[in-house]
Order: sequence, then structure tokens, then C-alpha cells
Amino acid sequence: MKAVLQDLCPPIAWRTLQRVKVSVMARARAQGGGRTQDLDVYWDPQMAQVLETWGDGNVWDEIQFLFVNCRGRVLDIACGTGKTMAVLSAIPLIEVHGFDISDMLIRKAVDRGLSQDRLHVADATKMPYADREFDYSYSIGSLEHFSDTGIDQCVREAARVTRVASFHMMPTSRSGRDEGWLKTYQSFHNCSVKWWAERLRRGFSEVSDLPSKWSDHLSVGTWFVCRK
Repeated sequence: MKAVLQDLCPPIAWRTLQRVKVSVMARARAQGGGRTQDLDVYWDPQMAQVLETWGDGNVWDEIQFLFVNCRGRVLDIACGTGKTMAVLSAIPLIEVHGFDISDMLIRKAVDRGLSQDRLHVADATKMPYADREFDYSYSIGSLEHFSDTGIDQCVREAARVTRVASFHMMPTSRSGRDEGWLKTYQSFHNCSVKWWAERLRRGFSEVSDLPSKWSDHLSVGTWFVCRK
């Protein structure tokens, strides 16, 4: 699409469009600055619909490869409607639990047939679980929406409740730069792989990264494998 627009636009018009884009993104970075997380969206039925489909053909395939040889208790951090938990139910040697800050999304997880005993309404910065209660944990498309402070709190909590390793998939900037706090449908941090690895090392001793097939016009997906 970008190539088509560039072919159709005169050079001056194209440069103007690019300046407008940069200006809009700069304003988006300035608003909030990563200090405040948007929470209302997690009670939006439209968001619940998005959560049912957005990982098809990419992250929901990838997470099965990550867990296929694992065994033990697993925690889904910010589980939403429970779609990922349902996907992982095909793996016999793991027992997946989940929580989300939205009671609406947890109700949808229960409605899809997931065990209510394994679901909680909770804040990822204050997880209601004991130290090392889970062998593994994971999040998909979640940490980037937390405030600066919230990211550090969530990482520390994930490390606290996890015994072996924690897997986190985030969008990382397509440009490779730390573009900061942007506002599209949701506010999110669009930063480099290096930026995220440094944040995750505040809770985990070893952090490695793997590419994901997920992408959009601003970001490419990256999995971070975090070991205690």
C-alpha cells in the first residue's frame, strides 16, 4: 500500500504525508508518555472479539511449539477470553491457569468451557499466587500496554511466581528504534528488542529472543524467553 501511494502522490505531497505521519506519532508519544495504562478497552466487547482472532496463523501456532516439551503448571498472564489457554489444552503434560484484570473477559473464558477454578480476576502487577507456584508463565501482546512502572512490576511478579521460565511475545518496533509510547487503538510501547530485553532482565537472569510471524505496519513480533 505504501508503494502504491508513493507512486500516485507527487513528491511534494508524499513528503507532506510523511511529515504529517511523523507529527501524529510525536503527539501520540507525548500523550501519557507511558505513565498511564488504558484500561477501559478491556471491557469493550469489540476488544473481546479481536482477542478471539488476532493470533491465528502466528502466535497461537508458535506458543504450542514453545510448550510442546514442557510439563507442569503454567500461568497465562492477562489471559483475556482464554483463547490461548484453549489452544494449549491440546498439550497433555501441562496444566494452564490464567488471570485477567477484566471480569468481562474472564466471564467469556468461563463461557468457552475453561475451568473456573483455574481463572481469576487479578492485576498483573500484584499477582495473587505464591512464590514459584508455576513451572512456566507467559504473556502474549500484553506487556507493551503497561505503563513504565507497570512493566517493571509485572516482570518482577512473573519472575516471583515462575520456577523455570517465562515466555513473552511483544510487538517490537519495525524501525529498530525506541519509538516510545504510541497511541493507535490502544496505547503501547513500540520499542526495540534491546529495550525489551533490558527491561526483562530486571526480573530474569537470562533473556533470549526469537522472531514471531506476527507483524503490522509499525511493529514486528518478538518472543522473549526468560529464565530464572
